Amino acid sequence: MLLPWRFRACTGVLQPAQGMFRCLSAFTRGTTSATDKSIDMTEFPCEVIRNFSIVAHIDHGKSTLADRSVQLTGTIPRKVFGANQQVLDKLKVERERGITDSGLTPCSMIYHSNRKKYLLNLIDTPGHVDFSWEVSRSLAACQGALLLVDATQGVQAQSISVFHIAKERGLKIIPVLNKIDMPVADPSRIVAQLQSMFGIDPAEVLQISAKTGKGVEAVLEAVVERIPPPSGSVHEPLKALLFDSQYDRYRGVISLVNIRDGVMRKGDRIVSCHTGKKYEVTEVGVMYPEEVPITHLQPGQVGYIACNMKESTEAHVGDTLHQVNAPVDPMPGFQPTKAMVYAGVFPVDTNDFLKLEESIRRLTLTDRSVTIQRESSTALGQGCRLGFLGTLHMDVFRQRLEDEYDANIIVTAPTVPYKVITRDQTVIVSNPTDFPDEWGPASRVREVQEPMVKASIIVPEEYLGDMMDLCFSRRADDLDHRYLDSGTSTSARVMLTCTLPLSEIVTDFFDQLKSRSSGYASFDYEDAGYKASDLVKMTFLLNGKPVDALALVIHRSVEQKTGRTWVKKLHKVIPRQLFEVPIQAAVGKRIVARETLPAMRADVTAGLYGGHYERKLKHLENQKESKRRMKKIGNVDLPQDAFFDILSTR
Repeated sequence: MLLPWRFRACTGVLQPAQGMFRCLSAFTRGTTSATDKSIDMTEFPCEVIRNFSIVAHIDHGKSTLADRSVQLTGTIPRKVFGANQQVLDKLKVERERGITDSGLTPCSMIYHSNRKKYLLNLIDTPGHVDFSWEVSRSLAACQGALLLVDATQGVQAQSISVFHIAKERGLKIIPVLNKIDMPVADPSRIVAQLQSMFGIDPAEVLQISAKTGKGVEAVLEAVVERIPPPSGSVHEPLKALLFDSQYDRYRGVISLVNIRDGVMRKGDRIVSCHTGKKYEVTEVGVMYPEEVPITHLQPGQVGYIACNMKESTEAHVGDTLHQVNAPVDPMPGFQPTKAMVYAGVFPVDTNDFLKLEESIRRLTLTDRSVTIQRESSTALGQGCRLGFLGTLHMDVFRQRLEDEYDANIIVTAPTVPYKVITRDQTVIVSNPTDFPDEWGPASRVREVQEPMVKASIIVPEEYLGDMMDLCFSRRADDLDHRYLDSGTSTSARVMLTCTLPLSEIVTDFFDQLKSRSSGYASFDYEDAGYKASDLVKMTFLLNGKPVDALALVIHRSVEQKTGRTWVKKLHKVIPRQLFEVPIQAAVGKRIVARETLPAMRADVTAGLYGGHYERKLKHLENQKESKRRMKKIGNVDLPQDAFFDILSTR
């Protein structure tokens, strides 16, 4: 029987579509089966659990080694070695800059060794000096650490810092030498450095190339064999350490926990030792490397919980969680974060302040170390005063505001917190506008102190003189140096230590450090308390009126140089007015620098032809008198783009 032509045409159209639908369904089923991971946590008692971190100086290959580890354990599909996927770096700014930000990202991996199945919990750590607090938090949930050192660069300043942090916590340290495939790698010299600086046995050093995957299997074996398992019992009351938190707009605060004793299940009622608030656990899971819900967490295991926390401030880092009616002794927590650098953030359009404030508050839900305070400026309008861990932290936060919330902002010059000691109290001042204009024996202010840091600089020997000049130009004290390794002039390196004011390193110190050392120097610092100093407040006057957003706190020895530099910048960016504008830098009642912006002059004699010269003189005198009156009552408004120019080119 012949089918009608309309039926045959419809069948011809439908058959390819049905084939496409079958292919799409098969692809969907395959994707679902690949991502639906179920883990039975009862298979992993404490004896087969290893909790560890990777600690290293910035750019020593930490994220690459983490990628290879999750690939070798089958946690993610194994792809071509050498492709850096940055699995644990979730943020866009982390992938663009090739750094690890302040957030801690755990990753659980299942590794088979000697016919046994092990659960390896890798807790990622940042490598930059600004995020040393995050490093100490991640190590609190670990029993061991991989000390990763670049075979081409050797031991750097941050390598020494993280080694001592891990050693103080009693962690088992496994030294790993990375990038041995590089042509300029010198493993034998770097192993000698590790032995002389840390007392590490050369036989314990593992030599790998995380990029190609060479030796990474031996690293996982060393984690299983050398790092001790966590201790804990399922029969004890629940005790969990909260070491980090994230924010989800639908589920609220997601807490990252390390179970020390007991079992945490979905539906449990738990209590925070810090706040005393009670919560119901709505979800329990592990990061594998994405979130995978499970039924429960046992002692020694690291995972996440959702318990209807609405505000991120409720998840106190270092808190101890326990079940209702089963109190436990709280574990020692962490030192609270201390902002090292402050900056004002203002919208370019003053009408966008409420939108900017909401964006900042949402962003701080995922970055707990930022402090917020409202600020008002006569020049820039309403804004926020933010506290950061360092200048890189400030720059990353600014980029996240622009990328994730499309914010158009002006960031003022970074400042540090000063101690102003009066007759009856001590006040912390982080905003230059609140700094006293004058102080001394005749005023209420008796003394001003500035924060100090103990700095460590590791640099090749040939750049030692330049580094000492740089430190002395930044008011360094207690300068000392020692040689880290011996050898030829091209391989000998020197460790320079000194005490520096924090205000001297928050501007362009790091840029000068890299420039003078051709990029070879590495820098690390730690808090060294406060020290009395001869500081002054510098204000800038436009037509005799101060601009509060440009106020600075500087040392008295550089007031002339700083004043001249800034008034020249202002002279370039301020638009000319109809009257002459004096631009002045003032310290107290003294003017230390001045530039004069000439007035725009209209040719009032252009229409006069012939006649006595007094006719022209009369018009010119009238013009002068008008400009004098205008100068008395005229205001110079510094436009937003001028602020943006001067603050971005400091």
